[in-house]
Amino acid sequence: MPIYEYICEDCGKQLNFLVLKRDGFSPQCNRCQSVNLRRVMSRFRAIRSEESRLEAMADPNKWGDFDENDPKSMVKMMKNMGRELGDELGEDYDQLIEEAEQEAESTSKTATDGNADDTDNELI
Repeated sequence: MPIYEYICEDCGKQLNFLVLKRDGFSPQCNRCQSVNLRRVMSRFRAIRSEESRLEAMADPNKWGDFDENDPKSMVKMMKNMGRELGDELGEDYDQLIEEAEQEAESTSKTATDGNADDTDNELI
């Protein structure tokens, strides 16, 4: 039983329809009642065991360029963990990553601004 995904071109709502028979199927937006819908590609996922996901995370090649003192490196590691663990991290995980990215950007901007002043006053 396929689930078809559509986006309403009028209001932008994403819709999912479980279609038992394709004959006579005409999707309609349940928010604005529009029939101006565009079909989108559904996300799919390969099923992997928890053991294989943890093994992939334990691979040292995956974390070779990780620097725990670099905020951008931490964000990259968090994104990789999120991809490996999938939905198990909870709904707040994306918000946590966004906050970490903002902090990494402000930290790198502060470091760049601070380094410009420090190099001018360097003692020899």
